[in-house]
Amino acid sequence: MAGAIASRMSFSSLKRKQPKTFTVRIVTMDAEMEFNCEMKWKGKDLFDLVCRTLGLRETWFFGLQYTIKDTVAWLKMDKKVLDHDVSKEEPVTFHFLAKFYPENAEEELVQESTQHLFFLQVKKQILEEKIYCPPEASVLLASYAVQAKYGDYDPSLHKLGFLAQEELLPKRVINLYQMTPEMWEERITAWYAGHRGRARDEAEMEYLKIAQDLEMYGVNYFAIRNKKGTELLLGVDALGLHIYDPENRLTPKISFPWNEIRNISYSDKEFTIKPLDKKIDVFKFNSSKLRVNKLILQLCIGNHDLFMRRRKADSLEVQQMKTQAREEKARKQMERQRLAREKQMREEAERTRDELERRLLQMKEEATMANEALMRSEETADLLAEKAQITEEEAKLLAQKAAEAEQEMQRIKATAIRTEEEKRLMEQKVLEAEVLALKMAEESERRAKEADQLKQDLQEAREAERRAKQKLLEIATKPTYPPVNPIPAPMPPDIPSFNLIGDSLSFDFKDTDMKRLSMEIEKEKVEYMEKSKHLQEQLNELKTEIEALKLKERETALDILHNENSDRGGTSSKHNTIKKLTLQSAKSRVAFFEEL
Repeated sequence: MAGAIASRMSFSSLKRKQPKTFTVRIVTMDAEMEFNCEMKWKGKDLFDLVCRTLGLRETWFFGLQYTIKDTVAWLKMDKKVLDHDVSKEEPVTFHFLAKFYPENAEEELVQESTQHLFFLQVKKQILEEKIYCPPEASVLLASYAVQAKYGDYDPSLHKLGFLAQEELLPKRVINLYQMTPEMWEERITAWYAGHRGRARDEAEMEYLKIAQDLEMYGVNYFAIRNKKGTELLLGVDALGLHIYDPENRLTPKISFPWNEIRNISYSDKEFTIKPLDKKIDVFKFNSSKLRVNKLILQLCIGNHDLFMRRRKADSLEVQQMKTQAREEKARKQMERQRLAREKQMREEAERTRDELERRLLQMKEEATMANEALMRSEETADLLAEKAQITEEEAKLLAQKAAEAEQEMQRIKATAIRTEEEKRLMEQKVLEAEVLALKMAEESERRAKEADQLKQDLQEAREAERRAKQKLLEIATKPTYPPVNPIPAPMPPDIPSFNLIGDSLSFDFKDTDMKRLSMEIEKEKVEYMEKSKHLQEQLNELKTEIEALKLKERETALDILHNENSDRGGTSSKHNTIKKLTLQSAKSRVAFFEEL
């Protein structure tokens, strides 16, 4: 009995030790995952698990988002997951999204997986019109999205209609112009064809480099009121805090960069901003909900930390990631160059093979024609020989008849005719015989000439036959072309070698790789400036081209604001716009905010 009690106690203690769990669904931009989480897990435990599963190391940009009563919220790292105001119905759903945006995507986004997640999120925001994008830029961005998905343009594969099922342009842009889907596809494909050679990660980065200069990129908007009760919009992004007119989310009225802000706090619905300059009074504003204030504070703290972090030396972890990324980029670049060389050699070999096949076919045709000519020459020679033989026999027969006529004439002359009548008749017959003999002689001479001409024709025919046989012999004795095995060009000494052994690929780096890559990056910067100018010109050309098809009555408020900014010469970058707004002193900007 004691043993039974002990076993029951052991089973009970084992049962108590098993932690209780709940199911969580994580939705990323391109996948869904489910995890079993312990009841005691905090937000950081779940967040770290998701990042490990995704292989993501640049975790500081991301967060787990959920919705409370139509208000966006983010999972707190130091708070239990189930202590958040989330649905207790399993699975509990969170969205893994970028919470903070980089100032410069190319410099800050190191991992390819990080770039891809940002690309998908920004693309979705543009298509859903959460980020305003002008029509001409939408076409350019769409072409990079197509390059990222389909690779290099191939006219034989990417025929008209291959983008029919793709969502590439905001509906606002499509509705704004009297253009068919085919017309849009034609313009997107024209840009797409010019991106040849760009890998998926390069195309996605080009997309982000263009998108990051859009006015609404990375900005979180919140409805606020200043002291006077004026309704305004607060924009929080990687550069600082911006104040907007509710009707204009493109251009802020005033801005406060993070390096001018000392402290941010809130009490109930009132938010307080303390400038770095202590001589300047604090400025306050009110939001609609306490929950919104919490979200504003989270975004302010995170963006401020990243702003200051960017202006310091990279941590050891970031330096390591950047080094690995550079090496990986160099390896991929070398691999692409090798594949490009192999492709070029293969294309050259195929062209050579096609040329040889064409020449062989041509030689076969020439041989067939020569054989036919030879056969015709042989037939002509046989006919001429037969005709010459017949003509000779006719000439001989005529000569024989002429001789007989001569003999008959002599015999008649020798015959004595005693009577005058017989003599006259005889003379007449002699005369007729002479005329006949003369005609026969002329005919014999003509026949002889004709026989000579036929002999000459026969000789020329036999000469043509000899030449045809000689040409056929030349064609038959031409050297055959062996299969083309192009010898690959020797690798330059400063390019790392690839050794293919069985199914394994070994890659050897050399010390000059990174130096050469650095030089190429510097060269690319100069080329990028030139391309940017050319790109702007192309965008302007496209804008002018489709302007005639625009339906003015369908323009949205943001379209009108963007056009007004463009007409005023507002083509400077987003950073330059913010910089201009901070030229005034912080004190005057605070005063301006309170007077709005």
